[in-house]
Amino acid sequence: MAALLSTPLARSLVVAVFAVLPTLAAGQAHGAAAPHADPVTPAVLALAIILAAAKIGGHFAVRIGQPSVLGELAAGVALGSLDLAGLGWFHGIEADATVEVLARLGVIILLFEVGLESSVPDMLKVGFPSVLVAVLGIVTPFVLGWGVSAWMLPNKSVYVHVFLGATLTATSVGITARVLQDLRRSQSPEAQVILGAAVIDDVLGLVILAIVAGMITAVDRGSSLSYGEIGLMLGKAVGFLLGALVLGVYLSPRLFALASRLSGQGVLLVTALVFCFVLAYLSSVIGLAPIVGAYAAGLILDDAHFRPFANRGEQPLEYLVHTLSTLLVPVFFVVMAMRVNLTAFARIDIFGLAALLTLAAMIGKQAWALGAIGRPLDRLSIGIGMMPRGEVGLLFANIGLGLTLAGQPVLDHAIYSAVVIVVIVTTMATPPLLKWSLARR
Repeated sequence: MAALLSTPLARSLVVAVFAVLPTLAAGQAHGAAAPHADPVTPAVLALAIILAAAKIGGHFAVRIGQPSVLGELAAGVALGSLDLAGLGWFHGIEADATVEVLARLGVIILLFEVGLESSVPDMLKVGFPSVLVAVLGIVTPFVLGWGVSAWMLPNKSVYVHVFLGATLTATSVGITARVLQDLRRSQSPEAQVILGAAVIDDVLGLVILAIVAGMITAVDRGSSLSYGEIGLMLGKAVGFLLGALVLGVYLSPRLFALASRLSGQGVLLVTALVFCFVLAYLSSVIGLAPIVGAYAAGLILDDAHFRPFANRGEQPLEYLVHTLSTLLVPVFFVVMAMRVNLTAFARIDIFGLAALLTLAAMIGKQAWALGAIGRPLDRLSIGIGMMPRGEVGLLFANIGLGLTLAGQPVLDHAIYSAVVIVVIVTTMATPPLLKWSLARR
């Protein structure tokens, strides 16, 4: 640890964080800001702390061979737990309205960026094994998660069990893709099945999230959903995705061709963000999560749309979006992790829930291997490769915090903390396990 802190980057960031602690503490001690103070001032200070903590945590994680997102989550858990050490001035950061908006905007940018990494042709050319792998990898964790929740939380509503099952369907394939790349196995048959199935898994997971969230919202309003209404909601989700893809593929080249006539810098990024935000808004209007529209927007856009901008010297869209996500996405991770309540693990039931959900999450994704038929594939590696929940699982859990039943959140802070532990453990375990599994062949 001393060696890590001796690096100029870590030392500078640590100094920056602790330099603002007295100011923040004084502000908390005196209550609200003075009437003449700029209302954005508390949010600016909160962002300085969040971003510095995220980069320090990410630095440490990378130095020990883990994805930087784990360091950001750990930094958030640490910041959120400082009140246990008597440093209560951090307690209100995650509740700041401006910070909350930026975190939600960050997750929209994140799903847009994930969508940009795939494409509609990628979805169409995956083989039958990838489709079967994706379906099994959704159904099995859902059933196991529901069963664990029903057993460990017998007094909770069935909708809590359903939502926890849906949360375990999430997959964060970005971490697996990075491991495969580092091991120079990204072109292997196993990698092709994993990455192909992950595209389908992302779509199915978002559809399930939309259906479950819609069911819970209807029940909270005093009504219920019939099978016909559930079918209608499923049709609405699938219809929106297909409609957005078909219409977007037709319109987006014309939109970017028109935008390329505009002078000035930044036209490509702004046009892409307008496209993303409009689809996110339309997704919300019809009752789906905005992230569904953002993901669809990323899927639609293709490098061919950006050639006029490349010809005049603009950077690739993936690079431009990544620079924006570098600012906003860590805010989402840190703020979500700050909501973890470590005192919940003093309760044996919550600790047991976290352990069993983690086990269900790991075993459930091994069902992916059963779908890898037709070729001599390393099925264990395929199952391990789809194990990390990462940012997608955290996103599902955060939506659960915002859903209510009879005035109570579907996921209270104790259950939410258990889900975050599942995310951290499955994400940390995947790189070494996948490396071992591939090496044994």
